[in-house]
Amino acid sequence: MTLAARTRDAAADHPFLVDALRAGVVNYAAAARFVDVDGEPEAVATALRRYAEALPDYAPSSQSVRVTMQRGLGRVGDDDATADDSVNEVLLTVNDVAYGPTADGERTAVLATGAVDAAFAAAALDRLALADVTVHAMAFDDDSLVALVGRRAGADAIRAVEAAAGSVPDRPAGEA
Repeated sequence: MTLAARTRDAAADHPFLVDALRAGVVNYAAAARFVDVDGEPEAVATALRRYAEALPDYAPSSQSVRVTMQRGLGRVGDDDATADDSVNEVLLTVNDVAYGPTADGERTAVLATGAVDAAFAAAALDRLALADVTVHAMAFDDDSLVALVGRRAGADAIRAVEAAAGSVPDRPAGEA
């Protein structure tokens, strides 16, 4: 395997580095020291520079997403059954644990509907982490995402997910 191929493989092990290469914001000498590639640092830096030139430009797109939140969620199950079915509507199920509205729910759900995919979910998780919001559970499908956060984190979480909608990077082929 050539130095260039080993360098591409090493960079691909760090998706943030590939995004930075695409955005043109990399110190190539520092990146060459960071990746685990046997070779002269100058040669690795040159391989990274050539790899960056071959990548498509980093172009975050703005997703068409509507973000809302619902407070008062907790675990629901058979023992929570009441005559009012709307009280025990399941919003999210993870590993056979169901969450929905409860009288003493300590969680808030941030709901995003629209152009939701894995790239949007990743961007949302990144933004939530940067906002120091703990995500207790998350799920998504092709048109919706739900993230379960603490009751008091709802406002920060909704701002983070809204910000994610404007910063979803397109992934290059083979890197998705």
